[in-house]
Amino acid sequence: MATAFALREKWAKGETVFGLFASLPCGFSAELIAAKGVDYVCVDQQHGVCDYKDMVEMARGIDARGSVALTRVPANEGWVIGKSLDAGAQGVIVPLVNNPAEAAKAAAACRYPPKGERSNGPARAALVMGSRDMKVTGDGILCFVMIETLEGLEKVDAIAATPGIDGLYIGPSDLAISLGLGQGLDRDEPEHVAAVAKILAACKKHKIIAGIHTGSSRFAKKYAAQGFNMVTFGGDATMLRAAVEREVAALTS
Repeated sequence: MATAFALREKWAKGETVFGLFASLPCGFSAELIAAKGVDYVCVDQQHGVCDYKDMVEMARGIDARGSVALTRVPANEGWVIGKSLDAGAQGVIVPLVNNPAEAAKAAAACRYPPKGERSNGPARAALVMGSRDMKVTGDGILCFVMIETLEGLEKVDAIAATPGIDGLYIGPSDLAISLGLGQGLDRDEPEHVAAVAKILAACKKHKIIAGIHTGSSRFAKKYAAQGFNMVTFGGDATMLRAAVEREVAALTS
């Protein structure tokens, strides 16, 4: 089974990791998208139709296929984060982090004392990681906080300096909405480009991972070339819908 250390090893070599989001509550669909070349699959408990029980089954499928199982938790709540990590998620992406205090809260939920406040009980995590050592199940997992609001953008440097977080993950659509540009993932408006560049610069300054969500391989390659270390290039639901629409169009053309 691949663990967070597989991603850490690639980053240590200067490589970018590419992944997908899974929002369909099905272990089989998670297995299908954990294909060769997909470094991670993130089970989306925030905007997807997946709950905790779904996430566990999906993580098992992702593990079996050799991708790293992450999860976007529904909220920055310690018990939600800890429960997901104990179930074997190799890292969390925490939404709507607006300031250093909220970033510190997310980090504390991921790390054991004295670095944080996470309760020790790694249940399935110890099986996945092959150890109950807190340096493995605590320090080894990944903690990403999302920058997707004007406040988060304004305070991004202080957020990036927060001890215990591994990186920042950009939510480009919510960021675009905050900038008054409307919804949508792949953006090229000057204001959005500048905001993304500011977040990337903060990550580089503080030597943490820069992650971003995209809706296409074209934008994924673009951001990787800019220096992003972690790039999501799509999701199961959108890809399934696009494939069906393409085939239906072919039938009727």
